[in-house]
Parts: sequence; C-alpha cells; structure tokens
Amino acid sequence: MANKIDVSKLDLKESIVNIRRVTKVVKGGKNSRFSVTVVVGDSDGHVGLGLGKSVEIPEAVRKASEDAKKNLISVPMKGTTIPHRTEGFAGAGRVLLMPAAPGTGVIAGGAARTVLEFAGIKDVRAKSLGSSNAGNVANATLAGLKSLVTVEQVARLRGLSKEEILG
Repeated sequence: MANKIDVSKLDLKESIVNIRRVTKVVKGGKNSRFSVTVVVGDSDGHVGLGLGKSVEIPEAVRKASEDAKKNLISVPMKGTTIPHRTEGFAGAGRVLLMPAAPGTGVIAGGAARTVLEFAGIKDVRAKSLGSSNAGNVANATLAGLKSLVTVEQVARLRGLSKEEILG
C-alpha cells in the first residue's frame, strides 16, 4: 500500500462480524479460545477487517479491533456506489460486487453487508458465491473493494486523459 491512513483523524466505528470458540487439542487436554472478527470503518470510504484470538472475548475483540485499524483501506467510490463490477476471493469465499443506481441501498447479506456499510457505500448489490463462513465472506468483500479503481486512476496509469479512456 503506497500511503498509510492516519487512524487518529478518522471517526471509526466497529462491529463484531463473527465470534467463534476454537479448540486446540494438546497433550494435557483441550485448549479453548475465542476467535473474533471485527470490521472498523468511518462510513466515508475507509474500512478495515481484523482477527483477534484470546481466552476471553473482550480481549479477543480488543486485539481484532487493533488489527482492523492496522489493515484500513481507502475505497474508491463513484457517487454513492462502486466504480465497476468486481469479484473478491478469500479462501473458499467468493463475493461478487456490482454497482447499483442511486436509491437501491445495500443489497447484501451478513458479513458482506457489514463491510460495505462501514465503507460508506450506499448503493451496491453483492452476491456471496462460495463459502458461507462469515470470516471468508468479509475477507472476500474487502478483497473486492481493494481491487476497485476509478477512471482517473486508470487514466493516470496509462498516461492518458479521462476523456481518452472513456472514448
């Protein structure tokens, strides 16, 4: 990532996407811990996802929140929607993100909805095509948002004007 996002200047909200009890079998028996997935965002183009594990839930949430703040990305938007159709992959999770007309709202389920709302996207359609695991769906949605580019960015990369790109 070229430029880091200053977390202190953002008004971040956080939401727990997933809490799971995970167990590791060791010589002396079983070690139980909690794995928590948290989404943070400012509803203005910045969103992050983090994972935290601990014996206690509050500690796992704190770790996940810190991890999410470290992994913040800036999402390019075209008005209230995304610039183009894209697909995100994470593990077996696959999420298709499609732009929508103003007034459509966020048509997405579960973890994908949370990530998109915290990113500040108001009009978008999303379809989870692979795994229904909340962590994978959230990661795949974030991967799809990372892959978005605007016409201006493409024009700058190609050394052309915006009008030449659009035709």
